[in-house]
Amino acid sequence: MLADSHCHLNYEGVFERQAEVLANARARGVTAMLNIATHEREWDAVIATAEREPDVWATVGIHPHEADEHPDVGTERLVARAAHPRVVGIGESGLDYHYDHSGRERQRGSFRAHIAAARKTGLPIVVHTRDAEDDTASIMADEMEMGAYQGVIHCFTASGAFADNALALGLYISISGIVTFKNATDLQVTAARLPLDRLLVETDAPFLAPVPNRGRPGEPAYVADTVAFLARLRGEDPAMLAETTARNFHSLFAKTRAGAGLA
Repeated sequence: MLADSHCHLNYEGVFERQAEVLANARARGVTAMLNIATHEREWDAVIATAEREPDVWATVGIHPHEADEHPDVGTERLVARAAHPRVVGIGESGLDYHYDHSGRERQRGSFRAHIAAARKTGLPIVVHTRDAEDDTASIMADEMEMGAYQGVIHCFTASGAFADNALALGLYISISGIVTFKNATDLQVTAARLPLDRLLVETDAPFLAPVPNRGRPGEPAYVADTVAFLARLRGEDPAMLAETTARNFHSLFAKTRAGAGLA
């Protein structure tokens, strides 16, 4: 049992061969995939894939790169769309100061609106952060003081200190194929010590294909390779790690449990 906690099944590189990609994932034991939204214009398509495929679920959200293009997407619009039975999370949202494709103030406002939607719906927020650790940590802590919410730091590449801050807030951390890269030594150190009960895995497909698939478009099947690497890194049994991270996924994204046949 494997769960890909973050993929983009409607992105170029995956969408045009979506049936094949889903079959590949199932053949390697992937039983759950979370199809992530990044623009409002793709919400319908992302949800439609989840409606059609029983092992795929959806989120609604605005990526920080797109915050400037979506000034009218606030908490209430997110909450309304999150009522759909196949929508199980809010996001991805957060802060990206690496590219600054959207203004930082607009990113921060959008991030807070997404957290508020997570709080109102009870659904977890999927957090993107890049070169913005201090502001991300500050906003998450400030919002937690205003009312509890759940969430996951997706595609974790931040510092060990940021990981500790996120864990202290009760958030989960998701590890992508980046952990398999030779130059990811700092990430490997952090990933080796993350508590097992807060650990998720993801592909971020079609991006970040792990070793031995680098150079190819990523796909959910490759989450098995990331789990195998993590198991060696952490000194754990691969089957146990696969099952535990899948159960963590269904625990965090609790709306998936009925569809997955879990109590």
